[in-house]
Amino acid sequence: MAKRSLELLEQYRDKANNAKIALGLTQQAIANRLECSRQPVSRFFNCKPVSNELFVEICNLLKLDWQEITGKRVTNESDSKSLASSSQNINQLVTQLRQEVKADIKTRCGTMRIFDMTQPIGLGKIYTQVNILEKISGRSRKGITELLQNCTIKDFERFNLGIVTEEKIPGEDAVANHKRLLILGKPGAGKTTFLKHLAIQCNQGEFQGDLVPWFITLKDFAEADGKPKLLDYLQGYLKYESQQHLEYLLNSHQALILLDGLDEVLADDSKRVIKEIEALTNRYPQNQYVLTCRIAAREYTFEQFTEVEIADFDWEQITTFAHNWFSKKSIKAETFLNRLEQDKPIKELVSNPLLLTLLCISFEELGDFPANRKELYEEGLNALLRKWDSTRGIQRDKVYKPLSIAKKEDLLSQIAWKTFAPGEYFFKTDRVKQYISEYIRNLPGANLDDEALQGDSGIVLKNIEAQHGLLTARAKNIYSFSHLTFQEYFTAREIILVRQSSEEALQELVNHLFDKRWREVFFLATAMSPNAERLMILMKERIDNLLAADPELQDYLRWLKGKAQKENLELSQEDREEIKKLFDYYVNQDLALRRIFYLGLDLEYNLNLNLNLYLNLNLNLNLNLNLNLNLYLNLNLYLNLNLYLNLNLYLYRNLNLYRNLYLNRNRNLELAKESNPQLHVVLSELKKRLPEENTSNEEFKAWWQANGKDWAADFRQAMIEHQDIGHDWQFTDAQKSLLEQYYFANQLLTKCLHQDCYVSPEVRQRIEENLLLPYEDVAQI
Repeated sequence: MAKRSLELLEQYRDKANNAKIALGLTQQAIANRLECSRQPVSRFFNCKPVSNELFVEICNLLKLDWQEITGKRVTNESDSKSLASSSQNINQLVTQLRQEVKADIKTRCGTMRIFDMTQPIGLGKIYTQVNILEKISGRSRKGITELLQNCTIKDFERFNLGIVTEEKIPGEDAVANHKRLLILGKPGAGKTTFLKHLAIQCNQGEFQGDLVPWFITLKDFAEADGKPKLLDYLQGYLKYESQQHLEYLLNSHQALILLDGLDEVLADDSKRVIKEIEALTNRYPQNQYVLTCRIAAREYTFEQFTEVEIADFDWEQITTFAHNWFSKKSIKAETFLNRLEQDKPIKELVSNPLLLTLLCISFEELGDFPANRKELYEEGLNALLRKWDSTRGIQRDKVYKPLSIAKKEDLLSQIAWKTFAPGEYFFKTDRVKQYISEYIRNLPGANLDDEALQGDSGIVLKNIEAQHGLLTARAKNIYSFSHLTFQEYFTAREIILVRQSSEEALQELVNHLFDKRWREVFFLATAMSPNAERLMILMKERIDNLLAADPELQDYLRWLKGKAQKENLELSQEDREEIKKLFDYYVNQDLALRRIFYLGLDLEYNLNLNLNLYLNLNLNLNLNLNLNLNLYLNLNLYLNLNLYLNLNLYLYRNLNLYRNLYLNRNRNLELAKESNPQLHVVLSELKKRLPEENTSNEEFKAWWQANGKDWAADFRQAMIEHQDIGHDWQFTDAQKSLLEQYYFANQLLTKCLHQDCYVSPEVRQRIEENLLLPYEDVAQI
């Protein structure tokens, strides 16, 4: 086939020369820029034929529209007529070429396989629609204060760092709205999966069904033998006799060209690949082009492409993906999703489709998340730091050779500690570059010049963001960890692995024992420790010292000890399971109730202190009365009375909390009748004083306002006389705060002690036996 050429129309000669002068170029300078001889450049300005590729490159350099200055005509008109004649019409040609690429698209785009999957899975079985942000989040001009305000605060002050307030649109809509689209995204965000989905949908006629799809992995193109032109590479997917029709198709604007993974192209090939993309898109501008690249991979500029960002998964997408994944499997999606809801730190990770897939694989195998959450996080980090590129055969450029993966983890640990400790979830670029400079100056061969270190730190920051996605630009010059969970993980890693659990490091950690936002760090530090005994002992000592100097609070602990020793009602396993189910429901309904009720359950089930049902209820009620929770019109009081008496009180029905809370109707009254007949009589009388069950909400509210104070006072007096609870301790606000901290820290210690960690049976037993005791009774551990 004759080589194609283009020529400048005479009426545009002056326009071309003016463009050259405006840019301060000469013909020789243009030739040097394009790495060609001067002869074809001279032919260009003399309105003589020049090869298509070079003609378009000259136009790109001069910022000229090649179609305008050529009249959109092909010089070899005989070939053009021949193509039109042989094709008969474009619709027939589209149908023919779609059939030729169909098998290749199905083979290369129809399945996906990652990590340790034993076999590939059909893309259509698990694909979940992606959403697109039309504004790149990392380029906004928001400040740290605004970013913090956008984050939703979860239990224990958990921030969702990935909250995005910008409007999102479906991915297919974004492609349909733009002829040239550059989709940016973090590692594992689903860019390749989305492009494969587009290819399959187009192949099946369900999206842009009048176009012929090409799916091109740019890494494969860059490494192809002979370094072919992109147009020739596209022809390679067609039969020989059809290759001549490709240009006719492109001139007819009937191609959907999907170019995947610009960031995966090595630096040595990058310039050539970019030139090929620009040449093809400028030569055939009316076709549909979609290009993907990781955010921050390199500074690419495609003037004719609209840049958008692929958004993290929201809960609706996570739910859809889970239902697709677990369809027709023994484990149900609801089981997986319910476990996610119960574990907020793990739930944060699944906004990344790669980590969501990893968790689904793990959950399918184990039926639950691993007992040691450290192992789960390590698996996710391993995916981002090592496996994701290596399993796909991608070798990225080493921008800073002394910084191995292990060193990057050490660096991230240092950054995490220095930001998390002072409560910095978002941090300025200059600050994080300073932390990086302080780290890399101690590596072998580091350039100690301050200016050079600053430059190297910027390269390292971009490298970590682009290759691993663990640090993410949230706005212009503002970064954060991609997930709070990872910031917590690396903070714990700094203490346990980098500082090797030194006494100083452990003491620094224990200083934060009463700060709720450190909860996950304590869990992870315990799990990471080769031997967690010293950490557990330091936590126990700090907890005991919290109330040691307060005589009234020590009296309260003595009373608590007495109640624990006095009550000794054994519960059946069935009863325990019923109580646990009850608790699991209510922990998601009311945070204050969880804080109070959790302690009793943990002590009963985990610490074997013979704290029976009555004691759990006593603790529950007593803490309500003594933590200044409203005695008379307080939801928690209603719930506690319901739990203790099973009286089916008519709670505020607009809160939808009317429930039969314990085992079955009147069970507690029967227990009271057997163990304490006098108490049973009093409780029965109190129950009779309550309104009838068919009382309306407004009537009950009016009754409570008129009679609730007296009723509650009588109830308190009955509890004091018959159960030794409900005392009016008259704690100050400061004492109430200390009690709440004491409760939280004991709960945290209990959880740490009973997760997958190494603590000798002797130390574990001594800690359990000494929980919640007055200071004089605490034994040396």
